[in-house]
Amino acid sequence: MKIKAVSMTIWALVLSILVAASASAGHHEGDKGKDSKEAKAMDIVDTAASAGTFNTLLAAAKAAGLVDALKGDGPLTVFAPTDEAFAALPEGTVERLLLPENKDKLAEILLYHVVSGKVVAEQAVKLESAPTLAGQELSLMVKDGTLMIDNASVVAADVMASNGVIHVINAVLIPSADAPKTATKAAHGSSDAGCHCGSH
Repeated sequence: MKIKAVSMTIWALVLSILVAASASAGHHEGDKGKDSKEAKAMDIVDTAASAGTFNTLLAAAKAAGLVDALKGDGPLTVFAPTDEAFAALPEGTVERLLLPENKDKLAEILLYHVVSGKVVAEQAVKLESAPTLAGQELSLMVKDGTLMIDNASVVAADVMASNGVIHVINAVLIPSADAPKTATKAAHGSSDAGCHCGSH
C-alpha cells in the first residue's frame, strides 16, 4: 500500500509538471503570435526605423513635416535611400536641406521618392516610369538584372509595411528642375524583363 501511494504521488507530480509546461508553451506561442501581429502592423516609418539604416531619411521626413503622411493609410511605395546613400551626397548637402528655410525643397526631394499605391518588384520591373507625389515621374528600367530607379539601384525589394512597401536604393533621387510637373496617377510600362532585386 505504501509503495502504491508513493507511486501515485510521483504520477501526480509528473502530471502537474506536464500541465505547467503545456501552459507555459501556450503562453509563449501566444506571445509569438502577438509579436507577429505587431510586426505586421508596422507602418512605413516604423518599418524603416526598425531597420536602423534609414536614420537620415527619417530625420529628413521629420524636418519636412512628412512623417504623418508616411504613417497614413496609404498605400504608398517608397524608394528609400540608405544612410550611406545620403552620406555620398556632396558635403554639406544634407545639413543645408535640413534647415527650416529649405523645408519645401526637402519635401519635394523626399516626395520624389514616393509613388501612390503599392508597387511590388514584380510590377516595377514591367514599368518604364512611375509618377511620384512630387509631381514628376521616375524612370524605371532593368539593367543587368537589377531594377534601376533613375540612376539608383534597388538593393533590397519588397520590404512590406502595413501601409505600403519599401524598396531600398543606393542613391538619393534628385528631381530635375527642368522636368514638367504631372498630375498623372497611373504608372506607364511595357518591359517584361526579370529582376534579381535583393529581398528583405
